[in-house]
Amino acid sequence: MADQSPQKEAFPKGSVKTYNLVEVVRGRTNMIEKGPDNTIFAFPIVAILELLIALGTGAFLVLFSLVKNAPLEDLANPLVTTDPAKAPWYFMGLQEMLEHAHPLISGIILPGVMVLFVMAIPYLDNSRVGSGRWFTSARGKKITLWTTIYTTIIMPTYIVIDNLFPPRELLRGILPDFVAQSLIPVIILAIIVLLPVAVLMRSKPNAREVMLVLFTVLFISAVIFTLSGFLFRGPGFKLYWPWDMPNGYNPLNNL
Repeated sequence: MADQSPQKEAFPKGSVKTYNLVEVVRGRTNMIEKGPDNTIFAFPIVAILELLIALGTGAFLVLFSLVKNAPLEDLANPLVTTDPAKAPWYFMGLQEMLEHAHPLISGIILPGVMVLFVMAIPYLDNSRVGSGRWFTSARGKKITLWTTIYTTIIMPTYIVIDNLFPPRELLRGILPDFVAQSLIPVIILAIIVLLPVAVLMRSKPNAREVMLVLFTVLFISAVIFTLSGFLFRGPGFKLYWPWDMPNGYNPLNNL
């Protein structure tokens, strides 16, 4: 017996649905084997290197903890101040900076500017030329080398001179505190940081090369300030040779 029910139309009239005719053809699209824009394929090479560094750092800390004893000190006495009272090594550079300018400048404003600068580097230099290469080019390596040499010489010199002739103390009562303790130290540091940039400008650098100079000055200065505060600051937080500390103080005991 034949089915008498009405057959449904494939494309009924008056339907609210929309249809499109699609055709499949042979060929390759222009997106095959292309990744997202402005990216560099870094896996697994970078991931393996980071894993090896993490494992090596962990092994070093374990071995160092077996060699170096770290006993607990006596209970803190509010009537006796530890001399010198040093911050942990990762804040030692910041403590050293406090010796050269007003605490608001060297403890808050300058570190904030440094952090903002590092965060802004990808936006200040967004060129893909030389991406993924150490120092971008041979010229970049030379710029970084000379900037490192400059910073390694100028920053210890600045620390020593500022320790012998501190403007904050010599000009106290002569100039307003804002000028002696904040403005003058900021101007001196700005000249030190911007001098290699001014020299580089004579050769018409690109944004990447300017960032190399500024970041190298920032990085090497952080290392020098940390070493200065850790190795060369003794009682009274004054500068001494590590082997010539008074009162039997040994900076290596802070390890």
